[in-house]
Order: sequence, then C-alpha cells, then structure tokens
Amino acid sequence: MQSRMKPDRTMTFFFLFIFMSALLFDACSGQKPQQAPPPPEVGTITVREQEAVLTTELPGRTSAYRVAEVRPQVSGIVQKRLFEEGSDVRAGAVLYQIDPAPFQAAFESAGASLTRAEANIPAIRSRAERYRALLAERAVSQQDFDDVDSAFRQAEAEVRYWKAAVESARINLEYTRVTAPISGRTGRSNVTEGALVTASQPTPLVTIQQLDPIYVDAPQSTAELLRLKKRIESGSLEQNGTGQKKVRLILEDGSEYPLEGTFQFQDVTVERTTGSVTLRAVFPNPDGILLPGMFVRGVVQEGVNKQAILIPQHAVSRDPKGNPLALLVDPDGKVQERQISIDRAVGNQWLVTSGLAPGEKVIVEGMQKVRSGSPAKAVPAEEIASSGTAAVYTDKPAATTK
Repeated sequence: MQSRMKPDRTMTFFFLFIFMSALLFDACSGQKPQQAPPPPEVGTITVREQEAVLTTELPGRTSAYRVAEVRPQVSGIVQKRLFEEGSDVRAGAVLYQIDPAPFQAAFESAGASLTRAEANIPAIRSRAERYRALLAERAVSQQDFDDVDSAFRQAEAEVRYWKAAVESARINLEYTRVTAPISGRTGRSNVTEGALVTASQPTPLVTIQQLDPIYVDAPQSTAELLRLKKRIESGSLEQNGTGQKKVRLILEDGSEYPLEGTFQFQDVTVERTTGSVTLRAVFPNPDGILLPGMFVRGVVQEGVNKQAILIPQHAVSRDPKGNPLALLVDPDGKVQERQISIDRAVGNQWLVTSGLAPGEKVIVEGMQKVRSGSPAKAVPAEEIASSGTAAVYTDKPAATTK
C-alpha cells in the first residue's frame, strides 16, 4: 500500500510545478514592452555664408628707415666728441671737432693771395685801356697791346683762382666740424679724442639710424602670390581698397604692436635661394619700441571673402589619413560623417572651401555620444552653452574675422 501512495505523490508535485510555471508565464506575458531610450542631444550650429577678411602672417625683420655712416671728409686729430653714445641727435648737430688750426691757416693764406691778386687788377686794367687808345692812334704796336691785354686777362684769372682756393679752404675748415647728416639715434663711437682720422676712411666714426618711422621687411613665397592672384581673378577674394594697405605687427613676445603700418611696395626680384619676394611696410615708431633687426610677424590683409563658411576648429576631426571630417545631423535626425576641405585657420575657426552647404547643421558639442548613422537630437549650441554644460559656440555670422 505504501508503494502505491508514493507514485501518486510524485505525480501531484509534477502537476503542481506545471501549474505554477503556467501562472508565471502568464504574469510575464502580461507586462508592457520596454520603450527605447530617446536619442542623445547634440549641440549644433547652422552653416551660414558670411563675410571674412582673410589675412596671412609673414615672418620678417625690422630695419632702420634711414642709415648714415658718418666719415671724416678731412684728415686730422679729433679734439672733441660732442654727443653721447646712444642718444638722439638732430640733422646738422656737431658730432666731432677735428683740429682746425692747419685748415684755418690755409684759409687765411688763400685769402691773402686773393687780396694780392685783386690789388694788381686796377693798375693792369688802366694800362690795358691806355694801350687800347694808343693803338687806335697807332702810337703803340699791336704786339705791345697784346702783351698788356694778356697780362690783364691773366690777372683776372688769378683772382678767380684764388677765390676758388679761398672757397675750398673755407669748406675744408667747415669739414673739421663733423655734423650729423640725418636726425636719428647714434650708435657706438669708433674713435675717441686724440685719434687720427683720414678723409673718406673705410671705418665710420659713428652710425646714425632713423627709427621713426621704421621699415619691416617680410618675405613671401612666389607660390603663395600666384595662389592669391588666382583667388582674386576667380572672384573668391575681393580686394579691400585702403584696408589692403594696412599691416598689423606681432612682436617677439606674442603681443600685438599698438600702431598699424602701411604696405609700401613689393620687390620685383625673386630671391633665388628661397623663391620669395620681399614685402616692405613702414610703421610709426614714436616710442622706440621697434629696433633694427628685431624678429616680428607681419599680418598682411589678402582680401575679403564675402561667401566664407567658417566652423569652430573643435568641430573638425581627422581620419587616419589626416583628412578633415565633420559630423552633421540630417533632416531625418540621423548623424552623417562628411569629409570636408579646409583652407586655413581664421581665429579659432576653420575656413571651409568644400563639403558643407548653407543650412546644414554641424555638431560642435556631444560628438562623443554619437556615431555615423545613429539618431541624434539637434539642439542649438547656444542653448547647451546657456545651461552651463558646454563651451560657447555661435552660428551668428561675423562681419569680419582676422
């Protein structure tokens, strides 16, 4: 009897297990399906065409506006130096005094000879006039008159000679006072008092440089000049009149020079070793900040692109080959990866030449949340920035960019 009760109990447990499993299946099947998560929000800007002033930075060096190497024009002993080294001097200021004594003596000697020659003129002139009258009366021979007339002409020539000698002596006497030919700043003096100097010696006594205004010479490659010319001819760049001649300057420490310069000329000769031409600009330098030989960077305006497309540099990535890429949100809310072409950096933005069209939405924030083909919700970048969760980007067109 016990053996019959044991299988019945086993069957009871089996049916109870089946019943509980059915109840559990019904309970699970009655739940509602779980909803998919919403697409992530990404900050975007709308691509717009805007006007951009395109510039290029060129390395260059400063050079003095005028340079004068002062040399003596007469030989002698330097008696005095009449300026402080490194000081500013005006044109005509006396820099050195050379011993004038021998030149003063030569001047006075020439003057005395001139006086003696002039003293002989009246007597010889009177004699020539009397002989001319006597010749008309045939009282003297033609030869006698010719001798007297010749003596008179020689006396006049001697007067002119000594006048020239006096002028030459006076000039040499003035040359003993060595003066500044231009206004500017003096350098180191190469002679001291007591030094013997000679006329037109190869070593200058001192060099004077005019520093206000000052030149900036910057080389530009001929390849870049040709590209610029093609852009202007194609209409992608427009010249900006007077703005085209303005030049800004970046100093060695990275600061910007406060005064603008003016583009002066472009050299017509190409440097054979570098394949570049020199651009020269002139800058005012009233405070003497710029010194000859300083390394600077000139910011030259190329022209105006009135249909420029600019996007933040943060929005551009690169593929393994280095090609620039941008992520966009299409009208269907899907993320697209787009290969673009960029020309240059304009401030903190890239100038895009192809790959983007006005009205498209470029992702600038939240790129790490999405990938190509995934859904995304485009939110203006300003709204994300206002919430304090992202950097500030704007898609408003700028009037000009540097």
